[in-house]
Amino acid sequence: MSGSGAGPRIRLAELVAALSLGVDLGFGQPMEHVLRQCLIALRLAERIDLGDEDRLAVYYTALLVNVGCHSDAHEQAKWFGDDIALKAGKYRFEQRSVAAATAALRLIGSGNPPLHRFRVGLEFTLGGFREVDRMISGHAALAAALARRLGLPDPVRRAVAASYEQWDGRGWPGELKEQAVPMAARLAQLAEFTEVAHRLGGVDAALELARRRAGGQFDPGLVSVLCREAEAVFGGLDTARTWEAVIAAEPALGVTLGEQQFDEALLAVADFVDLKSPYTLGHARSVAGLVDAAGAGLGFGVDERRLLRRAALVHGLGRLGVSNAIWDKPGPLGAGERERVRLQPYLTERMLCQSATLAPLGAVAVQHRERLDGSGYPHGLTAPAISRRARLLGAADAYQSMIEPRPHREALTAPQAAAELRAEVRAGRLDAEAVAAVLAAAGHRVARRTAGPAGLTSREIDVLRLLARGCSSREIAGRLVISPKTARNHIEHIYAKIGTSNRAAACLFAVQNGLLPQAEDAAA
Repeated sequence: MSGSGAGPRIRLAELVAALSLGVDLGFGQPMEHVLRQCLIALRLAERIDLGDEDRLAVYYTALLVNVGCHSDAHEQAKWFGDDIALKAGKYRFEQRSVAAATAALRLIGSGNPPLHRFRVGLEFTLGGFREVDRMISGHAALAAALARRLGLPDPVRRAVAASYEQWDGRGWPGELKEQAVPMAARLAQLAEFTEVAHRLGGVDAALELARRRAGGQFDPGLVSVLCREAEAVFGGLDTARTWEAVIAAEPALGVTLGEQQFDEALLAVADFVDLKSPYTLGHARSVAGLVDAAGAGLGFGVDERRLLRRAALVHGLGRLGVSNAIWDKPGPLGAGERERVRLQPYLTERMLCQSATLAPLGAVAVQHRERLDGSGYPHGLTAPAISRRARLLGAADAYQSMIEPRPHREALTAPQAAAELRAEVRAGRLDAEAVAAVLAAAGHRVARRTAGPAGLTSREIDVLRLLARGCSSREIAGRLVISPKTARNHIEHIYAKIGTSNRAAACLFAVQNGLLPQAEDAAA
């Protein structure tokens, strides 16, 4: 990737590795599971003498293989109650096995009353398995889309797009088999599953898993290499400083970014993280624009505004570690659920702290939910310990959250949100200077175009906005006073125009084209 913009070169590997820590949490795995699978895949690649270009594809495929799996966590939680518990089951059973299907069925509607579980189970039997298949296929396509936005080369994109294909052709979407599956995808998948088996049961458990699935899920030739070179592949994994080892292991053709490219990569990651819930679509990019304008109003210098804008883009990464059963819950949260929410800024900091480039962003982001009177989280800091940057980010995040819908309330109007923020100042929780700057920025930002991309009509944009927020065709029909059939027709036309076939990709289109209401729209 060629650079643009002055300044030091930034390694893309650090950002992707940090994102992988959130993917770990989203699968109920300990942090560094993905990093360890990357090391296993690279060690196997060395044993079969892959060149630098092929090893680069292995490296980034192993890091990105599951990065799209949170994009429909809203739907996963709708069917199964806890999206993280569902995904954790991936490593317990063979893919497409009766045992895997039975385990998933046991989760249907979990956490809800028996009547609700029965109703959801009945709905699932009518088409749920097909929807889940489409979701899994969509995960790989979205991961490939992120690879494209990050500027990764074609071999990486192709391998990531095929990362759920299997040797026997029974993977997802089931279009490739045997040698037609890119080598990087075959290596990444073998490494992913054997990492879990090795961590839980040692070398013998990893080899037993690999042999049992050879010729089915896994390439039998690669399994033979793994069995023959087990000590070299698994040796030292438990004692290695995994982050440093993975960053150092990036192949010679690794990707470095200029300042502008780094901003674009952060924005791409932020957009993908915000896909986790229909209530947070485009949230990070909106907060980033707000704090940038507010910082300019306060006279912040170019470097300080850049740091603050970047911190805003990453401030929600920790949401990946909290179930959508909590984020999308329409009723009040229980004590345990509130504690999980309070972990979100802490998880963000933990994801970023090992990178010298990203750690300063995490230091700001971790404080964005702290409050001057000590009532915030995760550390209960009081005014002297909360930085000016974090105060501004906290005010911008609070304002943007208020003008967005949440599962327990409709979006506030701009005047209502402003009144809420001023009340927080009077109560001693938010900083007066920061709130004034954010409100001034929200009232003076230039309105963005909200119609027309891909030939969408104004009505189709209305439908897309509701679809992005997780509404069903029936709910869209009720909101827009049209028939459910008309709503479904609009959705089909939208998908055809923007070239996709699932809600998650449509959400991403809406975010990237500025079709979701933002501060200037609410103030209009």
